[in-house]
Amino acid sequence: MAAVIDTGTGTSAARDIVRSLVARARAAQRVFEGYDQAGVDEVVTAAGWAIIKPENNRRLAELAVRDTGLGNVPDKIAKNERKTLGLLRDLKGARSVGVIAEYPDLGIVEIARPVGVVAAITPSTNPGATPANKIINALKGRNAVILAPSPKGWSTAELLLEYVHTELDKVGAPRDLVQVLPSPVTKDTTYELMRQADLVVATGSQANVRAAYASGTPAVGVGLGNVAVIVDASAALADAAAKIRDSKCFDNATSCSSENSLVIVDAVYAGMLAELGKAGGALLDAAEKEKLRAAMWPAGKLNPALMARPVPDILKIAGLARAGLADARFLMVEEEGIGGRFPFSGEKLSLVLTLYRARDFSHAFDIVREIYAHQGAGHSVGIHTEDAAHVMRLGLEMPAARVIVNQAHAIANGGAFDNGLPFSLSMGCGTWGRNSISENMNYRHYLNTTRIVRTIPARVPTTGEIFGEYHAKHGR
Repeated sequence: MAAVIDTGTGTSAARDIVRSLVARARAAQRVFEGYDQAGVDEVVTAAGWAIIKPENNRRLAELAVRDTGLGNVPDKIAKNERKTLGLLRDLKGARSVGVIAEYPDLGIVEIARPVGVVAAITPSTNPGATPANKIINALKGRNAVILAPSPKGWSTAELLLEYVHTELDKVGAPRDLVQVLPSPVTKDTTYELMRQADLVVATGSQANVRAAYASGTPAVGVGLGNVAVIVDASAALADAAAKIRDSKCFDNATSCSSENSLVIVDAVYAGMLAELGKAGGALLDAAEKEKLRAAMWPAGKLNPALMARPVPDILKIAGLARAGLADARFLMVEEEGIGGRFPFSGEKLSLVLTLYRARDFSHAFDIVREIYAHQGAGHSVGIHTEDAAHVMRLGLEMPAARVIVNQAHAIANGGAFDNGLPFSLSMGCGTWGRNSISENMNYRHYLNTTRIVRTIPARVPTTGEIFGEYHAKHGR
């Protein structure tokens, strides 16, 4: 990206700031590259303990909520612990040094190599968990990493860095393996870091992801969420409602994997509404919906004052005072339209769930596909069902990289202890979401792979083997 917004730092000053950080990172990484697998894994464990240690975790969660205004402390604590513990479980025993695979029949040996210095772009929604995830994955590959947090998330990243350095000291690893851009974080320093690093891993705003791809440095970016979940006629309604509630309300809906729209088939619509009510959802009437819309998008853009805030705060800002609403865990609005004129059809990052009524599963499928044509293609889709054919159709036809079946979507989508997805806070959305990956970002994305290639017995096919069936069917 040749042109950057002038934020007062100045591109020349930004270049010098980043050059100094990168030089220190390269020196530390050269030392780290000589570690064996056991030494690397000890460093990885040290970095994980830096955030999981209970007193550290609580301070990080409290600081994150205080300075970003997003989410809540208990769920931040749970997220920091679960995501980090799950990642460490995934990495335990994984080879990332030396020979990692051998294929004798192919004559190929694969060797893991570092990528070098990683620029880690991280969002304000998860200012502790996402940086920790990227630090650990980068270290697993014997890389150095420099964090570029959102301005509101910088204080949390700085404190996390302090804790990581304390643990690196214990194991005798160089502190400069993990660094953070100085405050105030600006577009100039962030973009300069992207240019000078060896790899950019970008999570957060699509502007930052696009900038990462345009930086000229190899980049792995992730896409925009706007999760839709289908409830079909075979769903266990009470179970589905409880899981949707748990997912939607976790950390006040900061997750990109939180449900934004629920598409319910007509046969169970009334029953599902009743179960959602029992689970803590409150359905707004048409007038209340319009008041909420005006408060959430006062100038056509999502109002940050309502993002990831508890329901009483939303009600106060929107001027909603009906008896009983303040006791709700989340709010619901019914919608029919999709697209720019219907903002409730998009990502909200708030405790507001949009409901669509579908005639049947095929109609529900079409509604979700239309939602994703508007926003969120490639990210993920959820379904509550006992119908395997419905699940398979979503996998075969829906533009979504993950199909989450009968689970709390925000908890399952980034890896869970009861599913096989890698623990991650960065969801690749494939080409549907203009990403280079369609999987959960994980340690393998932080590795180069060298392949030793030896000869094997030659097997040259005849033209008959290759074209025989074709010629028999179509002629020569």
